[in-house]
Amino acid sequence: MYATVWSLVPPLVAIILALITKEVYSSLFIGIVTAALFYCNFNVVTAYTTMFEEGFIASLADSWNVGIIIFLVILGTIVVLMNRAGGSAAYGKWAQEKIKTRKGSLLATFGLGCLIFVDDYFNCLTVGSVMRPVTDKHNVSRAKLSYLIDATAAPICMIAPISSWAAAVAGVVEGYDGLELFIKAIPYNLYSLLTIATIIIISCFDIDFGLMKKHEDNAKNGDIFTSGKRIEENQALDAKGKNGKVMDLFLPVAILIVCCVIGMIYTGGFFDGESFINAFANCDASLGLSMGSVAALLLIIIYYLLRRLLTFKECMEAFPEGFSAMVGPILILTFAWTLSGLTKALGAPEFVSGIFQGSASNLAAFLPAIVFIVSIFLSFSTGTSWGTFGILLPIVVGIGLNEEFLIITIAACLAGSVCGDHCSPISDTTIMASAGAQCDHMNHVSTQLPYAVLVAAVSFVGYVLAGFVQNAVVILAVSLIALGVAIYVVHWMTKRKA
Repeated sequence: MYATVWSLVPPLVAIILALITKEVYSSLFIGIVTAALFYCNFNVVTAYTTMFEEGFIASLADSWNVGIIIFLVILGTIVVLMNRAGGSAAYGKWAQEKIKTRKGSLLATFGLGCLIFVDDYFNCLTVGSVMRPVTDKHNVSRAKLSYLIDATAAPICMIAPISSWAAAVAGVVEGYDGLELFIKAIPYNLYSLLTIATIIIISCFDIDFGLMKKHEDNAKNGDIFTSGKRIEENQALDAKGKNGKVMDLFLPVAILIVCCVIGMIYTGGFFDGESFINAFANCDASLGLSMGSVAALLLIIIYYLLRRLLTFKECMEAFPEGFSAMVGPILILTFAWTLSGLTKALGAPEFVSGIFQGSASNLAAFLPAIVFIVSIFLSFSTGTSWGTFGILLPIVVGIGLNEEFLIITIAACLAGSVCGDHCSPISDTTIMASAGAQCDHMNHVSTQLPYAVLVAAVSFVGYVLAGFVQNAVVILAVSLIALGVAIYVVHWMTKRKA
């Protein structure tokens, strides 16, 4: 079954079961069991051993994954500290006074997501913890909040030259200045740009469709959850404190951003003489984020102690509370990493890249559209955009395209990677967007999917056109017009059915 169509069956089993049952843990576990059985030719004993040795244990022994888990736990602890000190409550009170409408709360969430562009994990959890009290007050559904967080995480990072994503892309492009190609590809990154445009349109004109409309209609009547597990029991993440000020939220967030950036450029060799750009391009984002977040945590604790907002005992109590708040996301991530690892061991990347290489030479003008679709499929199946462009970008670069066409094709690969990651229930970014909004994970996936599919369809048309008209301004203008028309038509159809 290695490197055949069977290698894609386990993640598809997990995804389909998750969408049908709305239960993510058992669905992912069944996907893992299926992958192990395929890998071991249905030898049950060997498959059981493999599921642990090359599955769970291997995923938890991976240094990248451990760094992300450390970062999650520390971030959860920092959120608890900010809430206990009263920073979140003070911001919530200030925001409630300044933000008077639902539209304002949606656009404020979008704006904060755009500002935190350094890393998508950091984006998801920070924006969620800060904006939840504001969107709750204005009766915005948790599903809508999750979508806003997810749609301003990976898509924003994928068009930000100073981000962990830009560093990852630059690191896998050989023979070219990877960061320069990344920057030149931004105007052609249709999925990311159109996703941002979609948020602005639906927020400004109060447009909802698909399952999201049901969630938003219920939220306007006071039910911000609609269905699924109501994640209200995470008291650790609830805003508390009476003596805090808005600065007690913003300063710790600023400290966290600065420390994380310093941590990433440190791992890239900035303090050994590398330029800032090269240090970002060569950084280890997982190590940098974990180191930076720990340093930020220490500084934040000192700050709150000096402000006498918290006692030392209260600061220490925040550690188990922060970890407890992140147990759900960490558990889902562990399952997702395990399934992704076993899927790769089955040869799914080799199978997909083989199809791509076979079709690329015969359909030159449609190459960007083909790359976009293949990237979506691989990213959706494996739950990782980084792994997807890590596999496909070297193939794209090695084809020998002229510079403008190469830039378009690279942009299509990056856009497809983000799109598949955005849609997939087993994507770590999708999982953490649910965690940041404290929304039931399958609610988030099912409500987000119609928006992502609509943007993907318009992007696909844009890449078909890009194969013939290699002009960024024309392609982007046509795509934005097509997106506006598509959203209007879907909205009109939704109103007509109602």
